[in-house]
Amino acid sequence: MAAAEMIELWRGNLREGVHRGHAVVADARGIVAAWGDPGAVIFPRSSCKMIQALPLIESGAADAARLGTEELALACASHSGAVIHTERVGRWLAGIGLGEKALRCGSHMPGDKAEAKRMTCAGEAPCQLHNNCSGKHAGFLTLNQRLGGGPDYVELDHPVQRAVRLAFEEVTEETAAGWGVDGCSAPNFAGTIGALAQGMARFARPDGGKRGEAMARLVAAMLKHPELVAGEGRSCTAIMRATGGRVAVKTGAEAVFVAIWPERGLGIAVKVEDGAARASEAAIVALLVHLGALPREHPVVGTYLTGAHRNWRGLETGGLRLAPGFPR
Repeated sequence: MAAAEMIELWRGNLREGVHRGHAVVADARGIVAAWGDPGAVIFPRSSCKMIQALPLIESGAADAARLGTEELALACASHSGAVIHTERVGRWLAGIGLGEKALRCGSHMPGDKAEAKRMTCAGEAPCQLHNNCSGKHAGFLTLNQRLGGGPDYVELDHPVQRAVRLAFEEVTEETAAGWGVDGCSAPNFAGTIGALAQGMARFARPDGGKRGEAMARLVAAMLKHPELVAGEGRSCTAIMRATGGRVAVKTGAEAVFVAIWPERGLGIAVKVEDGAARASEAAIVALLVHLGALPREHPVVGTYLTGAHRNWRGLETGGLRLAPGFPR
């Protein structure tokens, strides 16, 4: 099946461009609705951090380290590197007797504008705590202490990544189609977008037992701390707040976006083929409006979907529209 036209870019009275991709809505019984190809194989990138965090809880490592909801939210986060993020990850590492140098995620300037400005003015270089994945990696290190692996926990054959792969394949109910190295140096396992949506539906309506409890705890932590999952001005934080804490959402690089709606037992997965984040943000918002999780008149809908695009003089140039056939 071909990718579906999802989001259009209009300038004046002409369609200037179109974003094509795949989107799936699923529940516990299977796929409820789909656009494009549910069998398309994708890298979920950071959208699957909730799955990657499952062994942290299931192993008993999270409780042994006395992790709270803030740490669990950070384990699922692609944060902005603001002070609220870096200080918490730093305290987490100190609490398990480790420091920033134990991380294997690399460093980059923070996405948070205030922190980036402070560091630039101070001539301060970023450290690994500023990496948007430092919370996930703190979780890996905590799990590693439980498993007794070596320090290079991002290697494919390391006990941490074997546990992550097993969780990914069990939650998606597929053998990974392949793997690649993610931006943070950890393995990222590929699978179909339909299986990813169904995996998110299992987070939305988890079964009992250890895994179900772990899923519920991670979703609850994300919903309690949306500012830790991303940051101010970021789509994940804004959308979760806009739903009133009813829907957990998580973006991934190259225009992947997932949503978990416990109230309805629904999981959603979106992948835009050209990798444009503006399109995946618009598509997830459109689906949440279509399903009734977001009121159409909420300002966040204007921010990511219906609002006018303006140039540097403030003149309206056009905007995004839903392609015919994509849910309205």
